[in-house]
Amino acid sequence: MIFHSLEYALFLLVVFSIYWLLPKRGQNYLLLCASYLFYGWVHIWYVALLALTSIVDFTAARGIESQKHHRKKWLALSLGVNFSILFFCKYLDFFSGGHVLDVLHAIGFTWLDEKDAAMLLPVGISFYTFQSASYVVDVFRGQIQARRHLPDYLLFVSFFPQLVAGPIERAGHLLNQIEQPRRFHWERSRIDLLLILWGLVKKLVVADNAAVVCNKVFSLATPPWPVLWAGVFAFGIQIYADFSAYSDIARGSARLLGFDLMRNFRHPYNADSPADFWRRWHISLSTWFRDYVYIPLGGSRGGELRTLLNVMITFLLSGLWHGASWNFVLWGAWHGFLLVAWRLWESGPSSLSPQRIPRAARVCLVYVLVLFGWLLFRETQTEALIRYLTLNPLAASFMDWRVAIYLILTVCLYALPLLVVSSLENQLIREGWVGRVWSRNSVKIQVALGTLLLLVLVLLRSPQSSDFIYFQF
Repeated sequence: MIFHSLEYALFLLVVFSIYWLLPKRGQNYLLLCASYLFYGWVHIWYVALLALTSIVDFTAARGIESQKHHRKKWLALSLGVNFSILFFCKYLDFFSGGHVLDVLHAIGFTWLDEKDAAMLLPVGISFYTFQSASYVVDVFRGQIQARRHLPDYLLFVSFFPQLVAGPIERAGHLLNQIEQPRRFHWERSRIDLLLILWGLVKKLVVADNAAVVCNKVFSLATPPWPVLWAGVFAFGIQIYADFSAYSDIARGSARLLGFDLMRNFRHPYNADSPADFWRRWHISLSTWFRDYVYIPLGGSRGGELRTLLNVMITFLLSGLWHGASWNFVLWGAWHGFLLVAWRLWESGPSSLSPQRIPRAARVCLVYVLVLFGWLLFRETQTEALIRYLTLNPLAASFMDWRVAIYLILTVCLYALPLLVVSSLENQLIREGWVGRVWSRNSVKIQVALGTLLLLVLVLLRSPQSSDFIYFQF
């Protein structure tokens, strides 16, 4: 069940209609049943893995808290089960050299065929595995208490708005809300619907139209250099609009049910350094790796060389988290290198500091560096990637450059809503204009914005739609 489908709209409407008629405990049971229905819509196998992860981690957390002398064993059990399942489902094919069926047949699963093997990777397994594992680690560290009510914990791991592609929530934020009573607010619900509509515009108008350009370029065996980078530019717009659209629809859906999910994106293409980019892009994942990988490795406590090594290890693992493919490892290594190189640049002579460069120039530089990373991310075939990186820009004809410019302008046209919001949001909020006008005309503004978003959806949505990109992770 995908967010931009009629099935999801009806599903959310039914859940919403029943939900607010129930007391808190009934609401939680309804959401738990709805979440398992949502996740098992494609295959019951997905629900079985989700339940197994949740029950193991719930039990391990209880064991950590009640059996202090065995707390490390309980932690090892939790992490061992979590990451063994993740490895088996997501990385076995990668580490077996693409011969996963041979491995499975060798250990007794002779009845599996290629279609069955493809079903072994549940959508969103990396997201809910990290979310559940963080709970156990937080209990082990003494940052939160182990919960006693299993259904609430099952709901924390399976909460349907953010189950498949995040944001990766922490127990101290989402689980606390599950345990507290919620109230319905008409004013808030109108804003929530606008957030869902805005997410649908970003997905169906911006991301899917950019995807048409991107897919056509990457379907070419050897695109000319400017056309290739027009396609990479389109992918940069596509992946941001696509993933942030999911987050917006997830946040809007959760808010309709009385929950606040963390904001996962804060205009990442406005970043003026690689570190700033990761404070704005997929915030829930970057903070997860900071808290559960980078800091346990030693963070910045072991001297400059050790700090740089910790950064590289963290980003290599982050790249591998995105998928079992060498291009994701390269993408992670590229971003790790950017953070290391920028850090060294900042620690150099003050006369050469990046802060001496105008911020607009730094933003452009970081955007170009991120764009190169998107080429590594998009192209999964090593041979094709090498071919792209050896293209000669001087070999491109005048017509090639015209085509590239046309493609970029086409993508920019569809991305205009993103560009406008990104450029104006902070300035308008800083000047207080939004608060003053909204407080006087909130209903009129909401109706006008809703009507505008619906018109944009009807008139400009792409005829070709696809799943959200991050469903594969």
